[in-house]
Amino acid sequence: MWPRVFGAPRVCTNAGRRRGQLAPDLGDPIHMSVRSDRQRAYLRALGIPLWRRQGPPGRSAPEFDTPAVPPTRQDTPALSADSAVCAAPVIAGSDWAELEAAVTDCRACALCEGRTRTVFGVGSREADWMIIGEAPGAEEDRQGKPFVGRAGQLLDKMLLALGLRRDQVFVANLLKCRPPGNRDPKPEEVLACQAYLARQIALVRPRILLSVGRVSAQHLLATDTPVGRLRGKVHRHPDSALPVVVTYHPAYLLRKPVEKRKAWDDLQLARDTLKNLNP
Repeated sequence: MWPRVFGAPRVCTNAGRRRGQLAPDLGDPIHMSVRSDRQRAYLRALGIPLWRRQGPPGRSAPEFDTPAVPPTRQDTPALSADSAVCAAPVIAGSDWAELEAAVTDCRACALCEGRTRTVFGVGSREADWMIIGEAPGAEEDRQGKPFVGRAGQLLDKMLLALGLRRDQVFVANLLKCRPPGNRDPKPEEVLACQAYLARQIALVRPRILLSVGRVSAQHLLATDTPVGRLRGKVHRHPDSALPVVVTYHPAYLLRKPVEKRKAWDDLQLARDTLKNLNP
């Protein structure tokens, strides 16, 4: 039965086409040996603390090795995506506060030059559901929150149709900064943010991932299969083996409302999949 809160489907004849881990428990923070001044500079520019052992062998209390003056957008150039790869082991050991600070100060790709705010993610940090989109749009960039505006309102209605409020799920994007002109993310930009999303999945420990939109689905599942062929079935996230259900992006549904019924089928598939998982 079609839920009223989800909005009645209708035919739109001139709709445009949209352009378009549970990660293993990583345990305690990793004590990382930084072998070069260049690598240390990369990590400092990312705003990520380094663990450094002090004193004789066997001493357990680590200290943070952090720059005396945090880098700013004005005096620190954007780094290459290679710096994010170097930083990934440190990000993997971060807690929520450290991770959010790292995202806020991130300069791992050129998107940092044009952003107004980073968009970290919102919602319950102990949610069973994790909703993953592609990248912030103009309004998200202004507010620093994912899925706002009309697309966000439709996402909220989609969740309400399942009996969920936004504060009962965790909502994030592949990218934490807005690509100019809302273009598709470049591979190096996705790579630069990859460790952030992986750590969010590890910290939330969701039971199911709902991927919304082509870009999110193709990157999460490491495939170039069209979203229309990915939806309607349960996939497994390659890095975590979490179940992944793919559906259309709310912005696409606003342009092509006739597809809302398929999206509702996808949501029911995700709900039923979650119900059938072992506790």
